Amino acid sequence: MATAPILVPSHGADESASAPEAPYISVVVPVFNEEENLAPLVQELEAGLRATGRAFEILLVDDGSTDGSYPVLKALQAENPRLRVIRFRRNFGQTAAFAAGFEHARGEWVITIDADLQNDPADIPKLLAKAEEGYDIVSGWRANRQDALVSRKLPSRVANKLIARVTGVRLNDYGCSLKVYHRDVVKNIRLYGELHRFVPAVANTVGARVAELPVNHRARVAGVSKYAGPIKTVKRTMKVFLDLLTVRFLLSYSTRPLHMFGGVGLFSSALGILLGAWLTFLKLGLGQPIGERPMLLLSALLVIVGVHFVTIGLLGELLVRTYHESQGKRIYAIREILEEKR
Repeated sequence: MATAPILVPSHGADESASAPEAPYISVVVPVFNEEENLAPLVQELEAGLRATGRAFEILLVDDGSTDGSYPVLKALQAENPRLRVIRFRRNFGQTAAFAAGFEHARGEWVITIDADLQNDPADIPKLLAKAEEGYDIVSGWRANRQDALVSRKLPSRVANKLIARVTGVRLNDYGCSLKVYHRDVVKNIRLYGELHRFVPAVANTVGARVAELPVNHRARVAGVSKYAGPIKTVKRTMKVFLDLLTVRFLLSYSTRPLHMFGGVGLFSSALGILLGAWLTFLKLGLGQPIGERPMLLLSALLVIVGVHFVTIGLLGELLVRTYHESQGKRIYAIREILEEKR
């Protein structure tokens, strides 16, 4: 959720991001065992970023690589002052790599991209131009995806349709890492679990404007996919489904858990009471024995379960209030304030 992404107030990192010397664009690249792709990736990124005509930086987050990725990153950074390398102590996962990159990014716009060269850095200028039209997030859409049909493309299509339906944010490709975020989005969000793909949905709930553009997608030419094989595909699908359940709960009920748990509890209790009333009528009105009927046990169980759900909802309300009030978290997000200058 896994914990879902949590919106939090801005901290001191924002002040440094707005300093005059800060780059306009920050590119965040999670790296895990991509030794052969790093040099051409940096070369293509620089070409794509120069085409924007803006100052930029590239943050490469080494997510505990076990091959020669870190020595390559170290050598590249020594030759290029625009590169910043963040090295994890071990493999924490792609979401953690994005989170670290977001925290250390200094740009007005933050762009995410994979290190496997399947995303095309040449698409960056058009995504940024679209974002500058007034969008907070512009997501890439791999309309002509160069991956295996059964193991990658079909599960992805099903997942994207399910995510879009559940979250209400109609994107064709949630899994594409090539995205442009305004700094207000990434600096006011915390990522947990494996939920980087749900950032557009979470940001949309507080009014972020989201757009999507088709982007080029290329076949992998070096390295090994981290999701190859049927077992990994099944595991990844299960994780996405569980994360989606968590996101759905937090998007709809994170500030009012009693509405969900209490609703289930009231329905269960009401059904149990109705069954009990029917059994009472059979016993007292018609004189039929009810002591050995399974329905009697079911009626009692439904009432007990209902009481438990209502209790869970009340405890959830206490936790939510403690969470927000103890940390000064707000239940709203302000885009801007217009007022007379004093």
